[in-house]
Amino acid sequence: HAKENDRDEILLIIHSTQNNLMDIFMSSTGMPALYPLHLLCKFCDVEPTSCSGTGTCMTNCSITSICSLQTEVCVSIWRKNESSYSIETLCHDPAKPLYGVMLDDYNSSTCDMEEKNTTSGMAYFCSCSQEEECNEKLHFPPIADPTPDRQFLSVILVSLLPLLLVGIVIVGMFYWYRVSRQRMLNQEWESSIKKRKPKNGGLDCSESCAIMMDNGSDSSSTHANNLNHNTEPLPIDLDLLVGKGRFAQVYKAKLKQTTSDQFETVAVKIFPYEEYASWKNEKDIFSDTDLRHENILHFLTAEERKVERQYWLITAFHPRGNLQEHLTRHMISWDELRVLGSSLARGVAHLHSDHLPCGRPKVPIVHRDLKSSNILVRNDLTCCLCDFGLGLRLDSSLSVDDLANSGQVGTARYMAPEVLEARLNLENIESFKQTDIYSMALVLWEMTSRCEAIGEVKDYEPAYGSKVREHPCVESMKDNVLRDRGRPEIPDSWLRHQGVAVICATIKECWDHDPEARLTAHCVAERISDIEDEMEKLSSRSSSAEKIPEELKIPIEVQIPEEVKITELQDIIAVDCSVSDEK
Repeated sequence: HAKENDRDEILLIIHSTQNNLMDIFMSSTGMPALYPLHLLCKFCDVEPTSCSGTGTCMTNCSITSICSLQTEVCVSIWRKNESSYSIETLCHDPAKPLYGVMLDDYNSSTCDMEEKNTTSGMAYFCSCSQEEECNEKLHFPPIADPTPDRQFLSVILVSLLPLLLVGIVIVGMFYWYRVSRQRMLNQEWESSIKKRKPKNGGLDCSESCAIMMDNGSDSSSTHANNLNHNTEPLPIDLDLLVGKGRFAQVYKAKLKQTTSDQFETVAVKIFPYEEYASWKNEKDIFSDTDLRHENILHFLTAEERKVERQYWLITAFHPRGNLQEHLTRHMISWDELRVLGSSLARGVAHLHSDHLPCGRPKVPIVHRDLKSSNILVRNDLTCCLCDFGLGLRLDSSLSVDDLANSGQVGTARYMAPEVLEARLNLENIESFKQTDIYSMALVLWEMTSRCEAIGEVKDYEPAYGSKVREHPCVESMKDNVLRDRGRPEIPDSWLRHQGVAVICATIKECWDHDPEARLTAHCVAERISDIEDEMEKLSSRSSSAEKIPEELKIPIEVQIPEEVKITELQDIIAVDCSVSDEK
């Protein structure tokens, strides 16, 4: 109390001295005072403190100072160091920055601390000007305790954990039930198939018939190609007409399990009695177990339905439909173009191949009616070939007369020039494969025309588009393909994308007027699958070219005729892998 009384007496003396000085100034100059008395503030600079930065703290500064300028206010700064705290008290003009901070709360009688980001780190500032020594008592903001929220969150997580575990257990049990039940149904189906008796001279029914579930890919058969045509037809209910061609109609159907209400979705191609030859030709091709491939439609069985006077082919069902329908409904990305194109080429390559991947000999097959409506799109956006009604097995036992009697077959829009002209080289079975390559090139063009990477994408049009009528005849196509040497247009805008440019160069090689100059399906498949790597090499090559010293860059003069286009140069530069194929 004695110290506080002494301080009060000192303050009174200071105020009295200020008043006396002002009176002396006024009496000596005869002028009234222009400014009021300056503010009294605690002014100890930086001192250590025990104040922890919470609640209300006193600075415990023992020095009171008169601010030198009337505009200055009282300021206190609290800082937290590595192991201690400090408080700085001073007078400061709020119009000027202090440690990079502008004071904005000085019109107050209390010193309320606010956290600020200074040039030396985070600190708490307060400023005031309405009372003497107002920076003595510091008021810190209350610190929100995050503990309740964290506890609440922990309670929620702990409460939900049992439910999550129960959900995982239920899903696991359901999955196990589906898998085990499907295995049991397949075993029952196999045993029921073994009990069936074949016709006299029919195929052996001892091989099991298993249908793959449609679990993200597509329904398919793996072992059913040789299922016999017996007196007891399969329990199939026709569901929906999904396609109609020249020789047959295609239905979505339900293949029932023998001991349950479950069923598999399959496709049924129905031929009328008059089209026995087409049905038998496709059945014979499908019955070749070497035909099995992921890009060939999976075959289940064939049946003669005498009661309905029909012939049936039962195959896997692909809900996306054929490629023509898919391209009509959807634009495709660059990655989808690569997947569709490479899978198409792999399917044709397997069809044409004279050996299996294991090296065992295989009879080559030509499709002879390749077009976008005879190619199905699987759920993983890969292609699979279907409709082998005009297919031809290139068996070594076939004579030239046999090949000549096979006729001028196919769809006129997709016929190769030599087929339109009826000048196929029957001495060389490779010439049949080359007609498929021409047709495949037109399908690749249709895919590319619907790819987002080419820029402006127009509505789907089949090859040759409006140049010919909807169902052109052979004579009409002769005028376009033979007389005018016409091909579907490849605009320059398509070539701005490196990958599409390679696809276009490949297409042009495949629809070359000279059959011998066309690529093989195997080469096309390899080229499309390697496009991504080639694009990366080109980009790295172009970036490294900038690093070559000028003295090492040797100019080379190349005479290029004016009529040679960039796309033709790409054709020349493109790697020709056809030399690796046996002809």
